[in-house]
Amino acid sequence: MNQEIQNYNDSQSAEDKKICDLLSSEINAFLNEAESKIWHRHPVWFLDGNPVVGYSKLKDSVRLLFWSGQTFEESGLQNEGSFKAAEARYTNAEQINVDDLKRWLDKARTIQWDYKNIVKRKGVLIRLK
Repeated sequence: MNQEIQNYNDSQSAEDKKICDLLSSEINAFLNEAESKIWHRHPVWFLDGNPVVGYSKLKDSVRLLFWSGQTFEESGLQNEGSFKAAEARYTNAEQINVDDLKRWLDKARTIQWDYKNIVKRKGVLIRLK
């Protein structure tokens, strides 16, 4: 695992660390071709330089975010923001359905919007896959 991400996980409370460790383990295993790093202070995984999934500690939960998640058409994900992102929030590790997570990760690999070039395109998103 990326040491910066492990340090991020280790800095969380005991329950949040369980959530973060489970998420990072599953994401690393399923998207083994992805580059992972701390980006804007949170763990994020990239495919060909494009952010696809990450998580962050919020005040009351850990948020799992898929940059192109609104296009996944998954009832377990809630729309986030004005672009194409969608999220799931967890307060304990038992809430994570690993089968759902793997399905979402598969969609993150195959359904992507070009966030890498969003600034260049002045906020316009173009579908890559």
